[in-house]
Amino acid sequence: MDQINLFPLFLSLRVALTATLFTIIIGLPVAYYLSRAKGKFTDFIDTVITLPIVLPPTVLGYYLLVLLGRQSPLGIFLEERLNIMIVFTPTGAIIAAMVVSIPFLIKSAKAAFANIDPNIINAARVLGRTEFNIFLTIIIPLAWRGIVAGITLSFARALGDFGTTLMVAGSIPNRTMTMPIAIYDALLAGNRDLANILVLIMTIVSLTVLYTINRLEKRVSKGGIQ
Repeated sequence: MDQINLFPLFLSLRVALTATLFTIIIGLPVAYYLSRAKGKFTDFIDTVITLPIVLPPTVLGYYLLVLLGRQSPLGIFLEERLNIMIVFTPTGAIIAAMVVSIPFLIKSAKAAFANIDPNIINAARVLGRTEFNIFLTIIIPLAWRGIVAGITLSFARALGDFGTTLMVAGSIPNRTMTMPIAIYDALLAGNRDLANILVLIMTIVSLTVLYTINRLEKRVSKGGIQ
């Protein structure tokens, strides 16, 4: 038990929570746009957003390295002008987790937004509501079930990401080593006892988080929000 380091667990939770927060901020407006817009450009955007679900994690991680690496134009600009380095940092882990998880929120929220009766939205516009006000007070409450489902899936995906995070953030102990990477390293070192303990901890934490979210969802539903 002395060799158990809980830093990877706390880092994984912090990365997953932060990535989920940014996923909500970015994903909900994108999902609403995709649910209303039509045309080839919209279809193209939808296809690109879906790519992280089907691409191998190593391929996705490679694309992020090309985009954000220290030799890329964006990486050079961030490092030289803003003193920000993405690769092999916790920030890189957050970006990787966000990229792999955001499609789950967008897909779920998009379906929920598409099922809202347009007449309700048009009636609110006639009454003088602004688009932002309509989005916050009408659309979000009506689509909350799909949004919560998407947030849950996104958080779970961010918490368990391995391949993309390893490519972008690496496996630096006490810096960028998340729980899935710590499990992999334990197996690689032949330490099955440690791997078993880490797997058990990860499973318990994941089950607890998902169970809590499901209970909160049912409690809100009983409270009268439809």
